[in-house]
Amino acid sequence: MKIAVNTRLLLKNKLEGIGWFTYETFSRMVKAHPEHTFYFLFDRPFDKSFVFSDNVIPMIVPPPARHPVLHYWWFEHALPRALKKIHPDIFISPDAYNSLASPFRNLMVIHDLNFVHHPEMMPWLPRKYYNYYTPRYARKADHILTVSQFTKQDIVKQYGIDSAKIDVVYNGANPLYAPISEKQQQQTRQKISQGRPYFIFVGALNPRKNIIGLFKAFDMYVNETDADTCLVVVGEKMFRGGDIEKTYASMAHKSQVIFTGRLEPEVLRNVMGSALALTFVPFFEGFGIPIVEAFRAGIPVITSNITAMPEVAGDAALLVSPFQTKEIAEAMKKITFVKDLRKKLVEKGFQRSRMFSWDKTTEQFWGAIEKTMRKAKS
Repeated sequence: MKIAVNTRLLLKNKLEGIGWFTYETFSRMVKAHPEHTFYFLFDRPFDKSFVFSDNVIPMIVPPPARHPVLHYWWFEHALPRALKKIHPDIFISPDAYNSLASPFRNLMVIHDLNFVHHPEMMPWLPRKYYNYYTPRYARKADHILTVSQFTKQDIVKQYGIDSAKIDVVYNGANPLYAPISEKQQQQTRQKISQGRPYFIFVGALNPRKNIIGLFKAFDMYVNETDADTCLVVVGEKMFRGGDIEKTYASMAHKSQVIFTGRLEPEVLRNVMGSALALTFVPFFEGFGIPIVEAFRAGIPVITSNITAMPEVAGDAALLVSPFQTKEIAEAMKKITFVKDLRKKLVEKGFQRSRMFSWDKTTEQFWGAIEKTMRKAKS
């Protein structure tokens, strides 16, 4: 079988959520199925480390597509031309895009519909693009994968897609994440926060991640406890300036907020594993991989009680309303002062983390490919 894959988001040292999904699943899949040929379609020169096996044929399909106008050109003109040369049995797009112009059997992955629910949190042109094309992509797809039951039901409700056309495959978490020794924790805290305890946030600094609410909650927490505790923010700023910057500038305790930028997994493993807790309280998530990473790292989790986060966290986290600053601050106080709570949450987190692995994700992903192919024959 010839399998063509949209691998635009495999970018060296720049993997974000969907890029990691693509990396973790296809690095396993191509090795598990050497009898098939995989065509990886990049939109720019690629790093050779992404050619995971001898049965991968990489192809560069210009132009680099990082703008809605170029998205249109790439998916509706450049990509169909490349696919006609390959003539694949199936085209797979793991980043929620598709090609309306391609005649080939296709499977797409939709991670969430945030742009439907929070259009105000996205620039105008990408928002218009997603709202116009995503429902058309979904209807064109022969089969759809998504990463939570929440998002599956959202797709059904928003676009009227038959639920039988959608499979759920949960994300995994990097196996690097595991508890570290007390000595490693002390050394890491010394490097990151001059030895002080800290809460950690991991993710892109965009509005839907509720960084503003987290800053306000942290200020409230320090005001009410006088704790010499830091907030470590790991991630790149997607939308610089605006309300996030203003809120940070107005914080009473901004000197206790530490921005690290993006960290590679080998480093983030230690930084995560040395934290008091993960404070991850977005307004909207299709899954929330940092929750599982924190479970595996052996730290407690504070996360939102809406969208997919309760589905992922179960009873192993403190669930709070992301719209209620005081709830977030109170959860931080509980983590700091309630005896044995951290230990209880860590134990539950370990148990919960066993539900999620990239091996399981890849196996179920392959099952969806086979299902899509069976549709083609029926």
